[in-house]
Amino acid sequence: MKQTMTDLQKDIVVGVLFLTGLYSFISGAFIVSAVVFAASAIISNVQQSARLHG
Repeated sequence: MKQTMTDLQKDIVVGVLFLTGLYSFISGAFIVSAVVFAASAIISNVQQSARLHG
């Protein structure tokens, strides 16, 4: 049985990653911020791509 995240769970993950990246950017941890923003963008794009091909 394949377990997948629901849309709400994916939205929460993207939101948390975005807020973490924003906090890291403000506090000066630019490398961490860049990695977190990239992860947020990738997860968001994968989610949208799955909806289009779903």
